Amino acid sequence: MKLEGIYVPLVTPFDAHGEIDRPKLEGLVEAMIAKGVAGIAACGTTGEYYALDDAERTRVLQIVQRVAAGRVGLIAGIGDLSTRRSIERAAEAKALGYDALLLSPPPYSLPSQDGIRAHFEHVADQCDLPIILYNFPARTGVNIEFETVAALAGHSKIIGIKESSGNFSQALHMLQADLGDFQVVCGCDDQPVDFFFWGCKSWIAGAGNVFPGEQVALHAAAMAGRWDEARALMRRMYPALHSMESGDYNQKAKAGCLNATVDAGDVRSPLAPLDEAAKAAFRELVRKV
Repeated sequence: MKLEGIYVPLVTPFDAHGEIDRPKLEGLVEAMIAKGVAGIAACGTTGEYYALDDAERTRVLQIVQRVAAGRVGLIAGIGDLSTRRSIERAAEAKALGYDALLLSPPPYSLPSQDGIRAHFEHVADQCDLPIILYNFPARTGVNIEFETVAALAGHSKIIGIKESSGNFSQALHMLQADLGDFQVVCGCDDQPVDFFFWGCKSWIAGAGNVFPGEQVALHAAAMAGRWDEARALMRRMYPALHSMESGDYNQKAKAGCLNATVDAGDVRSPLAPLDEAAKAAFRELVRKV
């Protein structure tokens, strides 16, 4: 599976009662496809997978697959607290018709590099779908070091990494290395032009919930070598992207959804919702783009 383009880790919209808003979720999938995204990732970090029970995670995966199957690539987030549970989630994603899996090291347990490698290898050995590693140490508490990535890149089922550490030197090390067909995917909303300049072809973009069309355009400009255009698009989005990366990321992804034209509801506990003033201020940043 080749990853190229913008993949949106979709928010999970909630209604006024805090329940999954199925019509709105279906509408968001349709809107993202209309904006030209290459794929959708369901039950990722931006989708608040950790706040969904098992039945709700299954429901989100089913809704997204039903609307998008055969139209764009589908990635299922299978992150969990244990390797065993991630293997179970991988089997479910396969049964539901997903194309690939997005998997981080288990949060909270703080595994060593040997433990991280074993985690990914166990899941890859037990599943029938390609796996994208997800390196997000700010959320998991551990970094997937270069040597671990290089070792995992040799596994036939492990096709790439979403690099979200924020350390571009780490990303550049991977982009410069000879890792065969292994793909380095941009996972930092404030670094896509840097990633693309050094050969990255795809961006799993949480802020794609806010700026799907603009990010598709930025990717197209970069792939065509129109760097002035890519930088101009980034410059326009940057104040809102910087605001998201500075705090309350999930809340802002929902508040600014589809260029601040869709209310995706509040986040679930343990995240605290934005107050109305903060929502209005962020939406004003988005509408200036």
